[in-house]
Amino acid sequence: MRIAGGLLAVATLTAATACSTSDPTHAKGTTAAVASPAATASKRPTETLKPLLQQALPHVKGKTFTSVIVDFPPHARAKPHRHGQAFVYAYVLEGTVRSQLAGKPVRTYHQGGNWVEPPGAHHLLTENTSPTKRARLLVVFVSSTGAKLKVDDPAS
Repeated sequence: MRIAGGLLAVATLTAATACSTSDPTHAKGTTAAVASPAATASKRPTETLKPLLQQALPHVKGKTFTSVIVDFPPHARAKPHRHGQAFVYAYVLEGTVRSQLAGKPVRTYHQGGNWVEPPGAHHLLTENTSPTKRARLLVVFVSSTGAKLKVDDPAS
């Protein structure tokens, strides 16, 4: 119960504190590419990231704590990606998310479910399983100060 209460306190505190990100495409969850209507209709929606709090860790030189809300519209899927050398913690606030790290089985997480990703992990799959309801995650990163928090795989 302490952990759930602590997460609620973190979510409440961080919701009141906005921060900016150096990568506007990830902050707004958009891409600059323009596609034809036929190409757009065949693509699944992707996630958006809303930065909540970014704070240097006072007793760990060169490391930063960052929290974000990741919003997955119905049927959305993130591109395969990595989080550099960041340690990642994810908590499902709403909905159901299917996830897979390289070398691990596909797992499904429901509201209240959570997982960690070790530094250097390759995130192969992250998707909202519902075609009608959104899913939202609270994601916390402990990373090197100034490091990119999400790097999508190059297009195949």
